[in-house]
Amino acid sequence: MTGFGRAEAEEQGYKITVEMKSVNHRFLDMNIRMPRFMLFLEDDARERIKKNLARGRVEVFVNFASTKDSDRKIRVDLGMVRGYLEAARTIRENVKVKDDLTLSRLMTLSDVLTFEEQAKDEELLKSLLGKAMQEALDRLNAAREAEGKRIGGDILERAELLTQIVDEIEAREPVVAEEYKEKLRAKLEEYLQNTEIDENRFQAEILYFTDRASITEEIVRLRSHFVQLRQTLASDEASGRSLDFLVQELNRECNTIGSKSSDVTITKAVLRAKSEVEKIREQVQNIE
Repeated sequence: MTGFGRAEAEEQGYKITVEMKSVNHRFLDMNIRMPRFMLFLEDDARERIKKNLARGRVEVFVNFASTKDSDRKIRVDLGMVRGYLEAARTIRENVKVKDDLTLSRLMTLSDVLTFEEQAKDEELLKSLLGKAMQEALDRLNAAREAEGKRIGGDILERAELLTQIVDEIEAREPVVAEEYKEKLRAKLEEYLQNTEIDENRFQAEILYFTDRASITEEIVRLRSHFVQLRQTLASDEASGRSLDFLVQELNRECNTIGSKSSDVTITKAVLRAKSEVEKIREQVQNIE
């Protein structure tokens, strides 16, 4: 969601410059700064951003410049001029000082001259802002898309690594059951010594252990989530929230496998998997 875009639009002596940058955010959060006389266009600007962006904290800076002579007028306050002249005459008559009041000095006195901004062409302002904003948004999105492709590639690499870890866990599951069976038989033979083992009860215990420790459902769901992850990344739609959900589900399945397993090898594999899921979660925060 990180990017920057800048654009200008100029016509009939008006020039509008739009700069916008975006950073990561769970939702779409906009902060628009523009000249006071253009605030009537803020809602239009927000709607345009909503149509182009789904997530991110977006900072927008709008600058206006004019080369039109009619846009600024100088107003002379003749009453203030007469007041200054009258004050100067009174001072001169009562205090023996040289009168050095000139026209140029008079024009610098406070409130003699004021600058007035003339009314702007609102339709022209709206048109120029729309053009500049759309071009800036296009450039911002291009930057965000480039970042998204890089992040997506990284996530896919980690998804492939997760697939390999799940393959290791799946291959280890039947070995764990067989090792438990051998350990249990050895312990029973040692404990019972010359007494014959009840094979029915023994097999029932093995079945109970196998069923309790089974992680087949979790592995199937993990593989399904990997498929959804790849499909979501390949989509042109905004996918950040969908990826958020998938990451939560990946973490949930890993935790369940970890809680069911008493095997050190599987536990270590689960820890590796959770580490990769966490890295994916961090990257997903950068995706719209």
